[in-house]
Amino acid sequence: MSETTTLTRPVAEAATDSPRREVGEFLRRTARHYGPVLALYGVLKLIGFAVFMYLLDSDGGFRTKNPRFGGGAHVWDVLATWDGWWYQQIAAHGYDPALVHVPGATGMITLEGNSAAFFPLYPATMRLVSEVTGLGLYGSGMLVSVVASFAAALGVYAVTVRFGGRRAGFAAAGLWAVWPGSGMEWAAYSESLYIALAVWACHAVMTDRWLTAGVLTFAAGLNRPTAVALIAAVTVAALQTLHRRRDHTATPWFAMLVAPLGLTGYLLWVGNRMGNLAGYFALQKGAWGHTFDYGRQTADVFSSMAVGRFDYLFAFPFEDTIAAATVLLAALLLPFLIRLRPPAVLVVYTLLTLALVLGSQQIFGNVSRYLLPCFPLFIPLATRLRTVGLPTLCLVLGVAAVASGSYAGYVLFEAGVP
Repeated sequence: MSETTTLTRPVAEAATDSPRREVGEFLRRTARHYGPVLALYGVLKLIGFAVFMYLLDSDGGFRTKNPRFGGGAHVWDVLATWDGWWYQQIAAHGYDPALVHVPGATGMITLEGNSAAFFPLYPATMRLVSEVTGLGLYGSGMLVSVVASFAAALGVYAVTVRFGGRRAGFAAAGLWAVWPGSGMEWAAYSESLYIALAVWACHAVMTDRWLTAGVLTFAAGLNRPTAVALIAAVTVAALQTLHRRRDHTATPWFAMLVAPLGLTGYLLWVGNRMGNLAGYFALQKGAWGHTFDYGRQTADVFSSMAVGRFDYLFAFPFEDTIAAATVLLAALLLPFLIRLRPPAVLVVYTLLTLALVLGSQQIFGNVSRYLLPCFPLFIPLATRLRTVGLPTLCLVLGVAAVASGSYAGYVLFEAGVP
């Protein structure tokens, strides 16, 4: 062996080991930084999930009450009922948009419900994961939701850190795990995927990554109709950036142009298939009784509950009481959020999400679920909790997790309609 070969071998080995060491060090730093956040979120969700499943199994009523499973459902199947059932049908069979009138119908429900009311990104992701993993549509939907919920928790942490440091971000991720309506995070529903996209889109705007913000908002528009709030928030933030900089950068323009394409593209496709450009909205109103009524339904609920009545549209007393408490909590936290003077993207997104939810006629008990995307409301509470000792903080969140197993899971799925 030549002297040159003997000398160059250690050099080559050192060059190979250097990237490995760098990758290993990066992974260790990432684990130290984000590991505690993910662990906290996972433990809190497992606590609430265990309580939820215990209550559901001890009741036993789900097996006979849910008509979609013929009285023979397994307790786990509750996580894919209602909207989850529709998502599985779309993933398996695709869409068949139509406006079919119910013969002789004269009340609020005049159209037959169909899959076009449900946006395509979540069932498409469910189908893709099923094809790759072989888990089946139910297991794939659950996997997508759980993974997305952890991504959303990291996003909530990352946004909140910019206001109150790591301890506040830690607390915010915990609040995301126990917020009213958080039972949807680990179910075959689209909420976790949407919120993961929304929170990271907002973070991208806050860190001046406009290409990322535009693409994430585009994807969010393919997942839920309330993405209109995110689209508006990104657009306002982009215009504000262009006004302040005056450097004619193209990336905010890209974000503004791309952001609405997912939502508008799907609505136009549905309208075209139905022969009515407003077909999606006609379907929502005629088949599910969902329409924007400028808050009349919300006002009716609160005025009725104030005098002890539950005779309004779509009344579910236990579920509605929790929803009303969630609305009041949001109203309490909103001024504290404004006082922090957050970026416009967070203010516009939160205000419009609240307006869309509270300004719509719908099953009021679902408001606790529909307000789950309002993650900026966690920020002021989390900044206050950063001064609490870590053991006390974990204890408080743990107790809340036990409660969330009831109010965020069992009540929504069993006592009402999620």
